[in-house]
Amino acid sequence: MKLILKTTKPRNPFATASRLRLAGAHRRSASAHRQRAQRELRAELTRHSP
Repeated sequence: MKLILKTTKPRNPFATASRLRLAGAHRRSASAHRQRAQRELRAELTRHSP
C-alpha cells in the first residue's frame, strides 16, 4: 500500500519577508507627534490669552 500525501501550495518567499518587515509595534509617526504638540500648544495659548 502506498501512502499518498497532498503537496502544499508553494508560497512566495518575498511576500513572507515583506510581511515580517512590516510587523512590529504600531506607533504614531513623528509628524503625528509634532502635529499633536502643535495642537496642544495652540489650545494652551488660547486658554491663557485675554
